[in-house]
Amino acid sequence: MIMRAGSLCGFGPDTAYLAVLPLAHGFPNTGPGVLGALAAGGRVVVAPSPTPETVFTLIERERVTATSAVPAIVSRWLEYRESGPAAGLDSLRLLQVGASRLAPATARRIRPELGCALQQVFGMSEGLLCLTRLDDPDDVVHHTQGRPICPDDETMVVDPRGKPVETGVPGALLTRGPYTVRGYYRSPELDARHFTGDGWYRTGDIVRLCPDGNLVVVGREKDVINRGGEKVSAEEVEDLALRTAGVQRAAAVAFPDDELGERICLFVVPSPGHRVVLEDVRQAMSAAGAAAFKLPERLLAVGSLPVTALGKIDKSALRPRPPHRPPETTPPGADGPSAPGGG
Repeated sequence: MIMRAGSLCGFGPDTAYLAVLPLAHGFPNTGPGVLGALAAGGRVVVAPSPTPETVFTLIERERVTATSAVPAIVSRWLEYRESGPAAGLDSLRLLQVGASRLAPATARRIRPELGCALQQVFGMSEGLLCLTRLDDPDDVVHHTQGRPICPDDETMVVDPRGKPVETGVPGALLTRGPYTVRGYYRSPELDARHFTGDGWYRTGDIVRLCPDGNLVVVGREKDVINRGGEKVSAEEVEDLALRTAGVQRAAAVAFPDDELGERICLFVVPSPGHRVVLEDVRQAMSAAGAAAFKLPERLLAVGSLPVTALGKIDKSALRPRPPHRPPETTPPGADGPSAPGGG
């Protein structure tokens, strides 16, 4: 797996890989990461911090050719590159981005602003690894999370009954293959929950399979907001919300509602000097073609979003936070009969 991933990433003796993410995680180790660089005869540089000041200095000094990061870190790098002092990044050839979905608007900025190729990465500790390829067109690199690295990897997208869905229809991703685990150590309960009777691993991801074999990650099964029976992907709401002027980061979570079960609460980090209100986001999302039931009904502006050790947005830290009576709600009737009228 590591050798194949390294080959697809162009790793060789001249590779200088910068490990930015915590080394306890698989992405910086085997995607192909540290092990892939060493197996190809290259070298590894370990960053003590993912801050742009530290990372850009190391890229320039060590002539780094490849690195990997999560979207939240990449956003900070782009912000710094736009406003901070210049750094010599001409050695950097490849930036891998994974662990959570990269917004297409951010993806489009990487080559012109950082001067390197983007490769999207989607995988899991249990096995399956997907990459966009270095020669893929921009449309694929910007909008998909790649395809399996091995021709023997199997994937299947299914509906809630476990039946395969048509190409392009979102569903739960199942996988099996030569480097995907067959079970958990002495854990029959986990095996029963995460594996089908014929050996498919239930990844917990909701994806769309493109006709060319690439996957688009829609969200996690547990990161879907059930609004009156309509299943809304939190990641889709976030991607659409980022089209709003002044929205730097966004995180959508469910909040309980007696009428609909759940409604959509959006946390946003405004860009410096901007004030973002709920109606701004709703108008921008509507203009982008979002259905009315996908529009957020509460908005909270915050200075930053909590993150996990790997740099993913920590949704569990956000879900308890929406107050009973929010600072902003949609006006009565704005979303038809089901729109909230107050707190």
